[in-house]
Amino acid sequence: MKVSVIVPVYNTSKYLVKCFDSLLAQTLDELEIIVVNDGSTDDSQKIIDEFASKSDKIKPFEKPNGGLSDARNFGIERSSGEFIGFVDSDDYVSAEMFEQMYEKALEHEAEIVLCDLEKVNEKGEAFRDLPQSPQLPEKIELEKDFTIFGEMACFACNKLFRKELFEKYKFKKGIHFEDIELIPKLVLDSKIIAKINEPFYKYFERQDSITKTHTRKGFDMFLAIKNVKEAFDKSEYSRFQEDFDRFFIFQGYYSYLAYVAYVKDKKLKEEMLDELARQLTFYEISKIKIFRYQRFAENYLFSLPMKKQVFYALSLLNRNLIQLI
Repeated sequence: MKVSVIVPVYNTSKYLVKCFDSLLAQTLDELEIIVVNDGSTDDSQKIIDEFASKSDKIKPFEKPNGGLSDARNFGIERSSGEFIGFVDSDDYVSAEMFEQMYEKALEHEAEIVLCDLEKVNEKGEAFRDLPQSPQLPEKIELEKDFTIFGEMACFACNKLFRKELFEKYKFKKGIHFEDIELIPKLVLDSKIIAKINEPFYKYFERQDSITKTHTRKGFDMFLAIKNVKEAFDKSEYSRFQEDFDRFFIFQGYYSYLAYVAYVKDKKLKEEMLDELARQLTFYEISKIKIFRYQRFAENYLFSLPMKKQVFYALSLLNRNLIQLI
């Protein structure tokens, strides 16, 4: 088996047909689809059973609810592929995704291969591109160029991983931002990353997910970063401190503030902003570093839509202003 695709399922019966159809349409023959029903209470298992009865590529499993990380780890343990991929059960992918990514892995002897994503709506219409380091070559030797570490979106779902990477690390259970906690550590255990700048992965953004309540789980961002820093300091890439700082700015500042912006409880928002200030001091991240941060070889702040520029600029100037937003 060349590739094992792990699909955790939890109450997503509405989206499973489109997801499974896209995986069964893959042009790569030597592929297994490991479906992990993580304690769904809707009709998800019925749909899984229907698809499993039609194709032996689908390997169905049921388990009590343990969360996304637990379901992914469960799938990894039961996989037989040379490479591992992950697809969220409300998303779907292009038919050529896994064949092209597998071939690229072999061509460049890469431990990780990544592709672009695009956000799609209920109608399947793309409304936002999510490119991945388009300025870098398709073969990235990390020893020579570690740039990608400080600008990579830490999605698990747009990547293909050599299975051996998961012998040392697994997804951390019970933590929010589990991808941010794990993916950088897998990069630190790699030597070559390959990429294809094609939007093979279709990331479905549900309207209810945009307005969901944001909670104290946001503090987990700094636990994730702490664990990454520990792995970074022990890695062969520890001399690339500037790229770790860039990683912190992208995740610990921009992504964290994007989360805080949806926190409704003003007292909690104040606590989260206080923690951000402490973390910036601890990691010695200055405002000028944040202002100068570049992603894809251009200033990140000025690449954002105007409303976001204003939000992040206000946070740089005075944290009390964004408490009012």
